[in-house]
Amino acid sequence: MTDPTIWQKSSYSEPEGNCVELRRRGSSIELRESDNPDAVISTTREKLEALIAGVKGGGFDHLR
Repeated sequence: MTDPTIWQKSSYSEPEGNCVELRRRGSSIELRESDNPDAVISTTREKLEALIAGVKGGGFDHLR
């Protein structure tokens, strides 16, 4: 099991590529970009799950 306080990136990312990383911090989920690690966004698990569902459902395809 991965330590939830350690930043984790997707297995789809290249080993040295810049990417979005996630970690659990208490009851929050934190996100950051690996090339700008000081800028951290905090959200709830429920809101992140809603975002992921929207992405998977094509709700953001127009942003490509």
